[in-house]
Amino acid sequence: MKKLVGLFITGLLFLSSCGSVPLTGRQQVLLVSDQEVVAASLTQYNDYLKTAKLSTNATQSAKVLRVGQKIAAATEAYLKANGLSADLANYAWEFKLVNDKQVNAFCMPGGKIVVYEGLLPLTTTDDELAVVIGHEVAHAVAKHANERMSQQLVAQYGSSILGQVLSGKSAAVQTVASTVYGLGAEYGVTLPYSRKHEYEADYMGLVFMAMAGYKPDVAVTFWQKMSANGGSGAPEFMSTHPSDANRIAEINRHLPQIKAMVK
Repeated sequence: MKKLVGLFITGLLFLSSCGSVPLTGRQQVLLVSDQEVVAASLTQYNDYLKTAKLSTNATQSAKVLRVGQKIAAATEAYLKANGLSADLANYAWEFKLVNDKQVNAFCMPGGKIVVYEGLLPLTTTDDELAVVIGHEVAHAVAKHANERMSQQLVAQYGSSILGQVLSGKSAAVQTVASTVYGLGAEYGVTLPYSRKHEYEADYMGLVFMAMAGYKPDVAVTFWQKMSANGGSGAPEFMSTHPSDANRIAEINRHLPQIKAMVK
């Protein structure tokens, strides 16, 4: 009986915690509040910055900031125009370039985006860099980290006791945040998003970069360069991502729609 009651309560929690992703409309379950996700991620992000070496390349750092701010502004304009102004309180955008030769980039909830110098040879133009930053901004806007943390809460604590955990979940959120963000782990701070999240971030990122005035067509050649750069093994940035061929095919499929949407 207790198990049935627990499952019933959990079912109610799921029903009351449903949301939808901007642009795509995909339904998602978000069991953690935006405030808790941002607070947990900010702790991880600040710990990372204590050990990371910021780039000393002023020109490239300015480029990352310039492109990032333009995409963030376009994204916020979209959210305001579509009745999502309340979500803006969750974002305090930062765009950092770090001195690291890995071909990598990541975004923490709240809009903390880091680009590694190892990506610079593949992002020689603002448009190419916008592909990367747009993708990362999309992860934040789609609340993929919250969704991932919610999945981990269910997996870690089990559906039958999830209601009890969520009633006072700060400690649980911090525990799960460490797992999801993986700071100090082999793959650093890259979130292990699912392929579904990656495809969604690709699409949303292209829309946001187009809204900011960048050319979404360059995404095809950018990912072709990323594929060639991987050689016999995919670079870390792509380690949990869709295959090159599938990703490029999806981008090509969406490009006509995106260009028609953003004129």
